[in-house]
Amino acid sequence: MITLSDLQHIDWQTIDWQNELQNNINSLDKLKEYIDLTVDEEAILRKVVDYHPMNISRYYLSLIDPNDEKDPIRKQAIPSGDELIVAGSMGETTQDPYGDDKHNKGNGVLHKYPYSALIVATDYCSMYCRHCFRKAIVGLPNDKVVDNFAKAADYIRSHPEITNVVISGGDPFLISTPRLIKMLECLIDIDHVNFVRIGSRTPVVYPMRFFDRDLLDYLKQFNRRKALYVPTHFNHVNEITDIAREAVLKIKEAGITVNNQAVFLKGVNNSVTAIEALMNGLTKIGINPYYLYQCMPVSRVRHHFQVPLQAGIDIVDQAKERLDGYAKRFKFIMGHDIGKIEICGRIQDKLILKQIHARPEEPEKASRMMVMQLNDHAGWLDDMQQVKSI
Repeated sequence: MITLSDLQHIDWQTIDWQNELQNNINSLDKLKEYIDLTVDEEAILRKVVDYHPMNISRYYLSLIDPNDEKDPIRKQAIPSGDELIVAGSMGETTQDPYGDDKHNKGNGVLHKYPYSALIVATDYCSMYCRHCFRKAIVGLPNDKVVDNFAKAADYIRSHPEITNVVISGGDPFLISTPRLIKMLECLIDIDHVNFVRIGSRTPVVYPMRFFDRDLLDYLKQFNRRKALYVPTHFNHVNEITDIAREAVLKIKEAGITVNNQAVFLKGVNNSVTAIEALMNGLTKIGINPYYLYQCMPVSRVRHHFQVPLQAGIDIVDQAKERLDGYAKRFKFIMGHDIGKIEICGRIQDKLILKQIHARPEEPEKASRMMVMQLNDHAGWLDDMQQVKSI
């Protein structure tokens, strides 16, 4: 039987990425082969996975320190009894904090801002992150993913205001190479689309995907014809391994810009040293720190992952004091239903926000400043009273 320590000696670069998916840990019985669980823990986790399935790549599991119950990798990958909590001191939770449902145009297309369209290309990931804000659809039966990518591309073609397209999920890089190529080819001749993004956590949790020569050759060709970006999702410096670095290098050798969109998570990176190490680690391997997202008030996520804003802004500010110019370029962001909001800082008990994207029906709000009244527990815009708007 392969143990957790055995996984650390596998040459992941030579693994067939599609075959390796069959070895994913997607049940508690499989998890118990690697991680010790008490009888009580197992009983609780069986209730959790009834709501939200588990899926962990063996590679990502190999990064866990089995002797540390608070290991940040473990917290992101292995279910927790905290996921059964749907109410508490942090406030209300929701299934749709980002307002996806309001902007769903059908066939996987979300069109929230005039200039951007997002296509939910798949509901599958190589790992189901326990903090996922699309937790209500990933790995579960739903009707919110694309059925016909050509028709999704037709929607984009018919809306000349769209200047960029985000292919999201789930994780698009878990789609087979021939099918992903077919999808991207649907976008290549749309002149008003200036660039395409493929949002993916695969470089972090399943880096062996990027040793597929056919994929890399095509991405390089596509990028020569239309600019391609890969926003990825490293949350902790322990995720920046040698093979993750090699995967990122492969993407960059194709001429593709890699940006990072981390999520601010209690028990994972909510300390000055954790943020400092993460951002420095990213710039060291050539990834641009882009966003640090405030954890959304997602049902079965908020109460064990969200950091109160008053504490959070102080942690972020103190980390930025230690970082060089490139490492501190990231914005601390709230991806709210009304639009994206930058969390700029605080003056005593007043939080300073700047809205940087807004709904099309309220374009005048896209550059407004807001001053909010902070309290010890507020973790989201809706938890605070607005003092002033400029």
